[in-house]
Amino acid sequence: MSVRLYFGNLPRSLEREEFEAIFAEDTDNLVSVKLISDRKTGKCRGFGFVTAKDDAIADALVEKYNGFTLQDATLKVEKAMPRTEKDESTEKAVSQQRRTKKGGARRGGNNLVVAESETSAAGPDPRWAQDLAKLKEMLAAQTTPS
Repeated sequence: MSVRLYFGNLPRSLEREEFEAIFAEDTDNLVSVKLISDRKTGKCRGFGFVTAKDDAIADALVEKYNGFTLQDATLKVEKAMPRTEKDESTEKAVSQQRRTKKGGARRGGNNLVVAESETSAAGPDPRWAQDLAKLKEMLAAQTTPS
């Protein structure tokens, strides 16, 4: 089973080819090498991922490259955390917001994305709680008998 490794603290000036060249002697044991870059500038965002073929190879790569110095930067290497369903749904919501911002506002759509756990567990916003209580009282007073 393949194992994904996180490579952090990469220099911002690092190019994809330079990152891949680091693993030239380990290419037989790797599935993929990916440098994460900024969409607008195309520059390195300071981290990347390497996928090793199995757990033993991943451990060897962590041992070999954690603390490795690259262009005056000390790399931080560890096993990447697996994505969770919550992360994926949040990522989809953020992606949806980006599309809405690029294409203009949608008619009848609500662009506000709030996690369900925030609304149910927290209760009313304390800044508006007093006004909310007043509104509830006014609403109760307006009810008419049928």
